[in-house]
Amino acid sequence: MKSTEKVSVSELIEKEGLKNLTPSINTDEVFMTIPDVNRPALQLAGFFDQFDSERVQIIGNVETAYLMTKDRPTRRARYAEITKYPIPCIIYARNIEPDSCMISACEEAGIPLLSSNRPTTELEAEVIRWLKVKMAPMITVHGVLVDVYGEGVLITGDSGIGKSEAALELIKRGHRLVSDDVVEIRKVSDESLVGTAPDVTKHFIELRGIGIIDVKQMFGVESVKDTQTINMVISLAEWSKEKDYDRLGLKDNFVEYLGNSIISYDIPIRPGRNVAIIVECAAINNRAKKMGYNAAQVLYDRVTKNLKKQEEE
Repeated sequence: MKSTEKVSVSELIEKEGLKNLTPSINTDEVFMTIPDVNRPALQLAGFFDQFDSERVQIIGNVETAYLMTKDRPTRRARYAEITKYPIPCIIYARNIEPDSCMISACEEAGIPLLSSNRPTTELEAEVIRWLKVKMAPMITVHGVLVDVYGEGVLITGDSGIGKSEAALELIKRGHRLVSDDVVEIRKVSDESLVGTAPDVTKHFIELRGIGIIDVKQMFGVESVKDTQTINMVISLAEWSKEKDYDRLGLKDNFVEYLGNSIISYDIPIRPGRNVAIIVECAAINNRAKKMGYNAAQVLYDRVTKNLKKQEEE
């Protein structure tokens, strides 16, 4: 398991489409280490106790309106004081133009000063979400991740079992590929695991006997997806007469990644089985369960009720 301990400000600029107001600062060499943000209202008022200076600082209308009530020497002093701290970057929301004193203070301190057109609360939420994903604990697994009816399905199994072929059939049926062969799984919360593809293999599928296929180029941009929450795992394995397979599904099985449990299904493979349709049915059934309908439980209740009725007769 590994995690990204730091993310460059350049990556944030590219992701959010931010405007760099201090182009003289090399943002490739400035890093964020805390996946959170801070609005420095109290600090701009002169109170620095418990200042979370290691976080991205976001300034909105409220902070700007307060600063504009101060004269220029006071503002210059506040900017100079706040930029003494090791701030990774400062972002002005709503396309607010910072005054020249702030730009000068940031340039002298080597702190990138950025601008966004997003509303302040929306910018906060998006930056936090993105940083949590980028800095989350991460492992890589051998498998294929596809988005099927909005459900993130991780298909695992031995090499050559047919994972990529199943993914290709799902893509042809209108579903979306996230990653083939290697899936990077990040723990963004105690409830959520997010899967992505390594940059090198993104949007590619390997088919034995044919070679590498560019899914995005062949099927269009609607056939691929960059990230997907993992909702279920389907493990493919060769059919074995000796193995007892679950035929009702009353009891859910789970597999654990990074401490999070994900519902798992073992699917036996034999000639003639359409794996893509099975995956689709599993995804729909999983959605139905989350909405409160369990077909196996309904059938079990019907059978139990019928047996009880026969005994009474």
